[in-house]
Amino acid sequence: MSEALAKAVENLGSSFEQFKNANDLRLAEVEKKGTASAELREKVDTISAAVGEFQKIKDQIDAIEAAANRGALGGGGAVDSKAIIEHSEGFNGFMRRGIDDGLRALEINAGLTTQSDPDGGMIVPVEVDKEIVRLAGTMSVMRSLATVRPVGSAVYKKIINKGGSTSGWVGEEETRSETNTPVLAALEFPTMELYAEPHATQTMLDDNEFNVESWLADEVAIEFVEQEGAAFITGNGVKRPRGILGYDTVANASWIHGKLGFVTSGAAADFAAAPDGGNALINLQHSLKSVYRSNGTFLMNDLTMAAVRQLKDGNGAYLWRPGIEAGASNTLLGKPVAIDDTMPDVAANAFAIAFGDFRRGYVITDRMGVRVLRDPYTNKPFVKFYTTKRVGGGVQNFQAIKLLKIAA
Repeated sequence: MSEALAKAVENLGSSFEQFKNANDLRLAEVEKKGTASAELREKVDTISAAVGEFQKIKDQIDAIEAAANRGALGGGGAVDSKAIIEHSEGFNGFMRRGIDDGLRALEINAGLTTQSDPDGGMIVPVEVDKEIVRLAGTMSVMRSLATVRPVGSAVYKKIINKGGSTSGWVGEEETRSETNTPVLAALEFPTMELYAEPHATQTMLDDNEFNVESWLADEVAIEFVEQEGAAFITGNGVKRPRGILGYDTVANASWIHGKLGFVTSGAAADFAAAPDGGNALINLQHSLKSVYRSNGTFLMNDLTMAAVRQLKDGNGAYLWRPGIEAGASNTLLGKPVAIDDTMPDVAANAFAIAFGDFRRGYVITDRMGVRVLRDPYTNKPFVKFYTTKRVGGGVQNFQAIKLLKIAA
């Protein structure tokens, strides 16, 4: 008997013993008083439901092992598949009826955690977590541009080289003087807690046709994307990620590590008048070193894009060009444009446009595991699912991103 099947049998046997004990008390209370208390009846119903769920889990693992013994499954992955399915079934019971007996152990068996209860709540199954990440990646602009790094700790740390090393020319027999060494700095990106609290009625949860896992993924993904998407642009790092506009800035000619360099638009609260309107964008593009410029992307909101679309170069050619071939993207000065409406409008002193190699310049950290706390009490008849996710973000290379500041 496999470890997963043994665990299922153990859970089934334990829950059945609990059911028998509770039901014996119920029968005794009925015989003595003519009826059992509502609390005891509810306890019996809950344990009875648990028995049914563990029976389903056991049956499913039995079927998988039977298929494996027949050679219907490829070798090497059967145990992992069983553990994942076992956890998914247990999580389904938790979502629908609040049954969490043994679910923590199932999380460990499925490789979702090695800890007993580090953050509270239950970790969603692998497929739900993947679906939330997939939806977030599809809907979030910064997630599609930046480096996204899964982390296992509360803080992601990275050592960077700020430069400072020196070298020099020397003759064959001349004395070599000592050169300076590189200056290293540590960057830290703490993960912050993001939450959503979708509601469902118990009637919905009792309906077997209602896919509770897909519903949860769809509900929380939208909320998470909206919240984290704004933080990746404007977040100040307090209880949320630090966005690209949350850092100190400096004129690019005076750039130093730890600040983002900017160039100005050339006109008060606007772009310069024709024929110089596009000069600011050309300056922005070339303020970035060529090593980053080759993979550069413009980032702005839709209203700014409407203004930029009207700009021309000194020869009267439009800077923005539509992708008129299959699979081709719209481009600005030959580079792709990403639209994120969290970016500011064109206005005095606003940083309306960013240009950079965001994959090298910005990192998003995801701590493994979306967690759910089930609350059927505080808003009856609804069941609330307090769903949390740990995410962080910040600039990891201050040379890889530049900003366009609209002049005052």
